[in-house]
Amino acid sequence: QNFADNTVIKNLTTTIIRGDRIGFIGPNGAGKSTLLKIILGQLEPALGSVKIGTSLSVAYFDQLREQLDLDKNVVENVAEGRDSIEINGKPRHIISYLSDFLFTGARSRTPLRALSGGERNRVLLAKLFSKECNLLVLDEPTNDLDVETLELLEEVLVNFPGTILLVSHDRAFLDNVVTSTLAFEGGGIVREYVGGYADWIRQGGEWNDSQEDDSNAQITTAEPTVNSESAKHNKLSYKLKSELEALPSQIEILEQQVQVLEQTMAVPGFYEGEALATAEVLSQLETTQQALEQKFARWEELDSKQ
Repeated sequence: QNFADNTVIKNLTTTIIRGDRIGFIGPNGAGKSTLLKIILGQLEPALGSVKIGTSLSVAYFDQLREQLDLDKNVVENVAEGRDSIEINGKPRHIISYLSDFLFTGARSRTPLRALSGGERNRVLLAKLFSKECNLLVLDEPTNDLDVETLELLEEVLVNFPGTILLVSHDRAFLDNVVTSTLAFEGGGIVREYVGGYADWIRQGGEWNDSQEDDSNAQITTAEPTVNSESAKHNKLSYKLKSELEALPSQIEILEQQVQVLEQTMAVPGFYEGEALATAEVLSQLETTQQALEQKFARWEELDSKQ
């Protein structure tokens, strides 16, 4: 690929298959975003060709930032009117799902405008992974992330079953997440290596002389930062904190039970059946709904004490 007679990518042949987690490393302006666009079919290469697989469903981390509504709360931004979200083919209640991203109780009902930067980033992650996609594209996703959110992002990326294309200057993050690396080594040379940044170094990878200083300035290692949100979670006793953390999954189970009972009642002829059997289902539904309301009330109570 050439720009103003400057070749940024030449003689690159590679195959990306489902499940690959590929890191793009190199100085700013080396052509990482250009290669991303070529791979995704958004930009035609000056020479050569790209064959794109069928049934691709792409989610872009950076584009979702523009879709967040600061006046809506966490649930509204992520659920988009749904009570449950399908994750890996299974429905999950929105509250249970958001607990995976460290949101519980009243915090999930708080407008984004009132949340910290770290919390907004976690909303972005929750929204990203609520999308049905098999290809994630992340361009510098670690910028401005606190340690807690960074660790969460690493965990969900490692467990993501699809393909990941990741541009990052964060050495440690790359080493923890990617399975292979495309290194922009200068002069249009892009080489593929197994593993992350440290593996690239071990396999003899290096920038050419014209890029060495720039790369040292741009490739960095994340440093821990103080996370004020974590400090808030010490106001509950260990027992109560454990109870609070268990409530979202308990709520999800009860909601599933309510759904099954309501589906039973929706079957034609249900109320024309045996009276005792009908009464038993109605009683179970009432009991389950009461238990569900109690769990929600307990959840709100404990969360307000954090």
